[in-house]
Amino acid sequence: MEQPVLLFGWFRWDILVEYKDLFWQGAWMTLRMTVVCVLLGASWGLCLALARLAHPRHAPWTWVARFFLRWPATVYVSFFRGTPLFVQILLIHFAVMPVFIHPTSGILIDGELARTLKQEHGALISGVVALTLNSAAYISEVFRAGIQSISRGQFDAGRSLGFSPAQVMRYVVLPQAFRRMLPPLGNNAIALLKDTSLVSAIGLAELAYAARTVAGAYARYWEPYLAISVIYWVMTLILTTLLRRLEHRLARSDRG
Repeated sequence: MEQPVLLFGWFRWDILVEYKDLFWQGAWMTLRMTVVCVLLGASWGLCLALARLAHPRHAPWTWVARFFLRWPATVYVSFFRGTPLFVQILLIHFAVMPVFIHPTSGILIDGELARTLKQEHGALISGVVALTLNSAAYISEVFRAGIQSISRGQFDAGRSLGFSPAQVMRYVVLPQAFRRMLPPLGNNAIALLKDTSLVSAIGLAELAYAARTVAGAYARYWEPYLAISVIYWVMTLILTTLLRRLEHRLARSDRG
């Protein structure tokens, strides 16, 4: 029987070579989940931030905003920031999603389509939903702080030009706030990239799942877990570099 080649006297490179396709597929799944969850989380997070900042001056809209916008958004953010992401993933996958997608009793999707989605994409759907809802809670706080950092004079100046409140927010406030929000938004994106590893607990074939599969096949742990650590590290370095370049470009545009 041919003996495996050991690097440094202990590292079995042949294990990683044998399962290289599984690692590549896991890395690709991780990247896709990160991009989708960042985009969806940012969109929902902005909605949550605007809901928490809603303060109409005239009744009855003052009470409507308080009970139907600010308070629900505050409870939502408190819940998702105050409970573990791992628990949220399990709750959504095993309790929440079957209510909406179920072959016999799904509120949104039932029948054969629900059965197909559950069998082939159930873990992916649950993972995207859980990570999106969780990241939106943190991103909403970034948006809220960024919007509040813009002086009231900017709002008044936009209104004096004839802009509606929505137009002032879109064309005046958010572009200025985005420059200040970019570093914390980047930190959230990096954290989300690493948090995708938790979705392996419900069977999604991403990087952590690939490492666990290889470790179970060979009963060796250095090779697979060190490999995905390096892959996560490289991806976070690339993302950090891209964010830094974007920050520098925005800074140059401000100076120009």
